Amino acid sequence: MTGGIVADPRRTNPPPAIRDLGAQDLDVVFQPIVDATDGALFAVEGLVRCNRNEYRSPLALFDEAVAQEACGRLGRTVREVAFERVAGTAIFVNIHPKEISSRWLVRPDDPLCFHDHDVYLEITEAAAFEYFDLCSDVLREVCARTGAKLVVDDFGAGYSNLERIVDLEPSVVKLDRSLIVDLHRHGRKRTLVTHLVRLCADLGATVVAEGIEVVDELRAVQDCGVQLVQGYLLARPSYPIPAIHWPAE
Repeated sequence: MTGGIVADPRRTNPPPAIRDLGAQDLDVVFQPIVDATDGALFAVEGLVRCNRNEYRSPLALFDEAVAQEACGRLGRTVREVAFERVAGTAIFVNIHPKEISSRWLVRPDDPLCFHDHDVYLEITEAAAFEYFDLCSDVLREVCARTGAKLVVDDFGAGYSNLERIVDLEPSVVKLDRSLIVDLHRHGRKRTLVTHLVRLCADLGATVVAEGIEVVDELRAVQDCGVQLVQGYLLARPSYPIPAIHWPAE
């Protein structure tokens, strides 16, 4: 009698290789970022979606890209799709810290070098703190060479050393959602946000309040001096770029 290995019926196939994903496998939707005074479009943020069932969650997509050491290639493909869709529009794109270490961003043929409007490169506050030297060296190089602008996202989430964030000299700071939710109900939180907005202004950075979901939150960030806003109240991410729903006074 000869022995053999019996396949386990519960075993699933390995997920598709990230390097094999092309533009046809990815979708990018856009959420407007608008002027806090009148709702005029300032820019859009590109948000990736994957058409493969294994990677429906963007978090799962990038977690697997990290595991396969393919963040650089994935990020470039996302930018190819995003920039082609919004020619003539300023765009914010998220940068995974592993993209920075792989140095794909510094390649002279990267799509961000050819976009016909402003490009804003977003890095989270936590990543900016953990990968400070990489962010300082690589992102500064990219911004200086291409004219892209640095954005620190999730500011105020509690991870950072403020001095390090200041040293990065971001052009834009996006306040963490935790600072915005129910802002109209908490006077001490409004005081904190007001001081953060003033600090950023003194440092030459524009402030975005993201995650705006109700009119009262919008009014509260306006009172705090925030210049730009983003959130479901104004528009949900989609493609083509969605219309902005600006609440009446």
